[in-house]
Amino acid sequence: MVIIAGHIVVDPQQRESYLAGCVTIVELARRTSGCLDFAITADLVDAGRINIFERWESQAAVEAFRGDGPSDEQGAAMLAAAVAEYDVAEVRSLT
Repeated sequence: MVIIAGHIVVDPQQRESYLAGCVTIVELARRTSGCLDFAITADLVDAGRINIFERWESQAAVEAFRGDGPSDEQGAAMLAAAVAEYDVAEVRSLT
């Protein structure tokens, strides 16, 4: 399993429009083979922060979906980013 997690920072006044532009990509990702979870969400306490969380069955599934990354418009709106990819060897359910 592969997890991609972190956050990006945008101008707080642009956050809602940035998120609206992500709806299609979230819908597409969730329909993609190998996607276990995919979320791009507003942070509850930081008005400029957008949290990223993806969970995939394999690295191959990530690569098949990824493409070229954010659009030029999305990339230009990002003031900072801290997103990393993690290879998961074991999973323990908490529920």
